Amino acid sequence: MSVKQALLALLEQEPMYGNQLRTEFEQRTGSTWPLNVGQVYTTLTRLERDGLVEAAGADAEGHERWRLTPAGREEVAAWFTTPVARTQPPRDELAIKLALAVTVPGVDVGAVIQQQRSATMRALQDYTRLKRQAGQAGPGGRQGEAPRVDLAWSLVLDSLVFASEAEIRWLDHCEARLRRAALERPEPSAADRSADARVEGEALR
Repeated sequence: MSVKQALLALLEQEPMYGNQLRTEFEQRTGSTWPLNVGQVYTTLTRLERDGLVEAAGADAEGHERWRLTPAGREEVAAWFTTPVARTQPPRDELAIKLALAVTVPGVDVGAVIQQQRSATMRALQDYTRLKRQAGQAGPGGRQGEAPRVDLAWSLVLDSLVFASEAEIRWLDHCEARLRRAALERPEPSAADRSADARVEGEALR
């Protein structure tokens, strides 16, 4: 997730101060990816250094606000009109775990898959419940949210639901591949079995 681009997009609307930006971001995404306010201010400092935002003066309560520069507006426009690159996908811990599990001796890969499937199913149930609540009373079931914020949170939930469903299908596929690989694995020859028996016998002496 690009915090930089998200903050610039929020400042497209109007000047805001750091904690306001954090609140707006979390409200629109249902706090799915919470931001640390320190991270927000660090990012704003970098954006100012790069000429994308500038100080906009304090509001009535004394909060120092930021606004987009013309270069910042161009950056936001470019972000919204440029597809998200998939040529270098982010590291997927689960894919890495299973890739290593099938190559490390002694790992019960079937158990790894079953545990993950159970966890993902629970997450999917949670997301589905949140979707029902969002449909009734805005993000997370809260009353009085603007319709566009409701839609934003609903789209994030849709993404989480689809990702969980895809992960479960992929885990089912991995399990099927493991079963096929086990069936296709050649049986050890009589000589191999005899050699294994000799090794075991020597180990017991």
